[in-house]
Amino acid sequence: MVKFVQPSQLQTAKGEIRRVGFELEFSSLDVASSAEAVARALGGSPYAKSSAHWRVEGPLGEFKIEIDWQFLQKLAAEKGEQATTDTVIDSLSQAAELLVPVEVVCPPIACDELDSLSALVDELRAAGAKGTDESMIAAYGTHINPELPATDAATICRYMQAYALLQWWLVDQHHVNTTRKLSPYIDLFPEAYVRELLSADNMSLAQLIDHYIDANPSRNRALDMLPLFSYLDAERVTSRLDDQKINARPTLHYRLPNCRIDDPNWTLAREWNLWCKVEQLAQRPKALAELAQHFLDASRPILGVARQPWIQQVDQWLNENLASA
Repeated sequence: MVKFVQPSQLQTAKGEIRRVGFELEFSSLDVASSAEAVARALGGSPYAKSSAHWRVEGPLGEFKIEIDWQFLQKLAAEKGEQATTDTVIDSLSQAAELLVPVEVVCPPIACDELDSLSALVDELRAAGAKGTDESMIAAYGTHINPELPATDAATICRYMQAYALLQWWLVDQHHVNTTRKLSPYIDLFPEAYVRELLSADNMSLAQLIDHYIDANPSRNRALDMLPLFSYLDAERVTSRLDDQKINARPTLHYRLPNCRIDDPNWTLAREWNLWCKVEQLAQRPKALAELAQHFLDASRPILGVARQPWIQQVDQWLNENLASA
C-alpha cells in the first residue's frame, strides 16, 4: 500500500502540525450510500441534512457528502427538513446521479494522520463509486487543500514559484484525463505569468495578490490561489473580482489530480505524494532558484519554453536533486 509522505515542513510557524483537506468527486453512488461508506471507513454516524446534503461525524471531524449541483443544493436548503421527503428533490437527486458528481469533502486532517484516508477510498470503491474515466462530460477530480507552514508573502511566493515550475510535469505525472485537460477548471498558469513570477523579488502580499489576479482573473486554475488570498485580504480580492463562489480559507486549493476511485491501483496517497514535490522544492530556496534559472534560460523568443523537453528536464532534475530529500 502506498503510504502518505509527510511534507518537508511538517509544522506551522505556531508549532502545530499542518493540516490538509481533500475533496473527492465521483458518480454512480447516491449521497446516502456514500455517507454510509464514509462512516464504515472512518467511524461515526451518517445523517441527512437534506436529500442533497449528508454529514458524518467521526474521530477525524465532520465529513460533508453532497451532490455537487448548486441548484439542487439551494432547493434542498430552502425546503429545510421537508427536503428529505420532497418528491421533486428526490427525483432531481436521482437524475443528478447520472450527470452530477457526488462530492466527499474531508475536514482538515493533520498531515501525520493521512494514512487513515486509504480506507475511505477503499470503501467508496467497494460501494460502487466511479471516477474520472466514467464520464465523457464531467471532469471529476481530487482537490487537495494544504495548510501552508506560514502565510507571509515570501512563503506564499515560494510555493507559487515551485508549483509554476512543476505544473507541466505534474500534469504528466498525474496522468490528467483528456476530458479534464479540455475543461476550463484546471487551467495552468500562463507561461508569461510564470516568467514574471520567477523574476519577482520581495513582493508584498498586496503586490502578489494584484499580480496574480492580473494574470489569473478566475477560479479556474489547477492551483487556485483565490481562496487563500480572499482569506488574507478579502477586500482586495472582492474589489478586483465579482465571484460569489470564491470560498475563503487559509489553504492552497490544488485541483489538478484525477479521481480514479474505481481503479484498484489508484491511491489518494500517490496524488498527495506528487504534490509533496512542490512542498520539497518550496522549502529549498537554493534549489528553487536553480530550477527557476533553468526555466528562464530555456525560454525562446516568441516560442517560449518547449513543454515536453522541459518535462523531461524537470524529471531528471528532481531525481538528481530531490529524490532523497
